[in-house]
Amino acid sequence: MRDVYVIGAGMTKFGKYLDRNMKSIADEATKKALDHAGISKGDIRMAAVGNAYQGLVTGQESIRGQVVLRAMGIGNIPVINVENACCSSATAFQVAWMNIASGLCDVALVLGMEKMFMEDREKRLKLFSSSADVEVIEMFIQAMKADAERKRKEAEARGETRDDKDKKKNKGGSAFMDLYATATRMHMEKYGLTQRQLAIVSSKNHTNSAGNPYAQYQKPFTVEDVLAAPLVAFPLTQPMCSPVGDGAAALILSSGDFIKKKGISKPVKVLSTVVGGGMDRGFDDPDLTERLVHTAYEKAGVGPQDIDVAEVHDASAFGEVIQTEGLGFCAKGEGGRFAEEGHSALGGKLPINPSGGLESKGHPVGATGAAQLVELVWQLRGEATGRQVENPRIALAENGGGNIGIEEAAMVITILQKDF
Repeated sequence: MRDVYVIGAGMTKFGKYLDRNMKSIADEATKKALDHAGISKGDIRMAAVGNAYQGLVTGQESIRGQVVLRAMGIGNIPVINVENACCSSATAFQVAWMNIASGLCDVALVLGMEKMFMEDREKRLKLFSSSADVEVIEMFIQAMKADAERKRKEAEARGETRDDKDKKKNKGGSAFMDLYATATRMHMEKYGLTQRQLAIVSSKNHTNSAGNPYAQYQKPFTVEDVLAAPLVAFPLTQPMCSPVGDGAAALILSSGDFIKKKGISKPVKVLSTVVGGGMDRGFDDPDLTERLVHTAYEKAGVGPQDIDVAEVHDASAFGEVIQTEGLGFCAKGEGGRFAEEGHSALGGKLPINPSGGLESKGHPVGATGAAQLVELVWQLRGEATGRQVENPRIALAENGGGNIGIEEAAMVITILQKDF
């Protein structure tokens, strides 16, 4: 297997684009990645395209990658379409990596794209439900909502949350926020995680996003702002949850031979990229992150102590907490304290989600995994102005997808290294 490198990375600003189609945002991200690499679209020898929801949103059930690439003049190459819920484009990254590592080609495009925002709010919320077992999800939602209301009232009686008359209720969330809230409450009961610690995570990420021109939201929130915001599902308030939006992100991968031939500067080496799947397990059993990250570290030849910066899947603030623990950055049950002590902030011992994370950068599902990797490539190249981590050498991305039972249906963990 050959070494594989990222030589270009680009993305659109994440946002709500009712006036733009998928071809437009895919074209923008791809052109930026090609310009960043200093190559032309004629150099691309294969493409892997990640997307989750366009069949539901626009009716484009098949050949999604071919449609957008042909519109920008890229054809006569293999195009592999990848759907893996929220980690669709991170999985596409592994597909492209395999093509280059195995010697099938020297240059590959990874494109993640999604358009989720629509005026029909009910249809919009149903997109997330499609990333779970649709035959059982509604039953779980009703049970989780009843549990959330009971726990909220208990916390209110203890003086840990504000009374209904002082705090507006959000008029609706998504199935995934109900799932996240249920898992959060279980973690709170077992390990003592607090709502304030979740607010610290959220405030940190919104502060980071203020320095990211590609983020959907760029407004800093204090911890008190986060706590005072409308409740989505106890204990999660609105700023603790990722928004719905649109966007695209792209990366150019190449072999070492191509880098030498073209004189490419600042390559970023792919140390490992691994895909895993969830399983039925007990609450106290190792979760998917814990199981998968051992493989990622082993293949990369590094450990958690070697990671200088990370982008993790924080569809809610609790997502960052649980991934911080699962990736070995701190002990089980210590994720909230890790953030509270400032370790995951810019300037801390391990900055997490300097982009602002999904909570404020946004979460257009099919683009999310690629966008995490774009951010880390920029960080390793020293190009993340306004949120730059000091001299990072090794970076990790964790991207979960879908949900069955009590854990993700799929996950991708990728480790990158500065190679210049």
